[in-house]
Amino acid sequence: MRAIRFEGAGGPEVIKLVEEAQPTLRPHDLLVRVKAAGINRADIIQRQGYYGENPDFGDSLLPGLEIAGEVVETGPAVMGFRPGDRVMAIVGGGGYAEYARVDYRMAMCVPSRLTYPEAAAVPEVFVTAHEALLHLGELAPGGWALIHAAAGGVGSAAVQLAHALGARSVFTASGQDRIQRVHEVGGTVGVDYKNQDFLAVALEATGGRGVDVVVDFIGGSYLDRNLRALVPGGRLVQVGLLDGEDARLPFGLIIHNHLRIIGTVMKSRSFEDKQAMTTRFRDRWLESFAQGQLVPLVARTFPLGQAAEAHLSMEASGNVGKVVLTID
Repeated sequence: MRAIRFEGAGGPEVIKLVEEAQPTLRPHDLLVRVKAAGINRADIIQRQGYYGENPDFGDSLLPGLEIAGEVVETGPAVMGFRPGDRVMAIVGGGGYAEYARVDYRMAMCVPSRLTYPEAAAVPEVFVTAHEALLHLGELAPGGWALIHAAAGGVGSAAVQLAHALGARSVFTASGQDRIQRVHEVGGTVGVDYKNQDFLAVALEATGGRGVDVVVDFIGGSYLDRNLRALVPGGRLVQVGLLDGEDARLPFGLIIHNHLRIIGTVMKSRSFEDKQAMTTRFRDRWLESFAQGQLVPLVARTFPLGQAAEAHLSMEASGNVGKVVLTID
């Protein structure tokens, strides 16, 4: 089968289209003919070598953590799926390939109204967004969330989930075109972070009260303002560290306002944790895609052989939604 492999660590030049053996099924696996694969920040970090020479995500050393496709074979312990089913799933590596194996407990049926590229833009970002915003952040109907990097995959998913829940959001993005696109999927108050102070906007939008939950991918210089944007008892859920780890922690503010800082990342979770996260999301929200209440945002698609160009597109950070590989 055709697949993408990273030959060494570095820039997009290390991305190579190669021939690989099809994955071998285990008892609980589905063999899926991959039609589309989502590109995630973790793929770029893996390509750059930050996970080591042979990062093992559980299923394959090949890159790719979310797929959509058609079941072609099932293991003897699989329940609820059969060949021909359209599925989308988080995988432990191996998504950038014509075939991937998926533990059936991580798979979800693709709603009929979604194309394969749209379905490939669902699992990783929406499961992560649900975990951060609702399960850990405990956002409630009528509440306020501050969502950073809202034009990205997880950020735009979090904005949609907040809107569907009946909550409101202050969100950050760059440029009026991207801010308008996030407004269209449910964002309440947009902040151009290059020209505006998100703390001032969040406090103004909430009448000085502050937000109940912050979902942040930036870290570093954002930490102090994130905490000052929270109501007493508020929750900061840290999903990424694009601005680095170094920050001053205002302990007095945390103690006085009894704030909580919660870290979460999908990659390092156990299989049992990932399964529970997927189940929570599927049971709560999968039907909302079938009804059109939630819509995966696909920014651009690239064929498998143009994976290097797809990585460059994601790293340019000018998209709204997901960059997706398509596989014929």
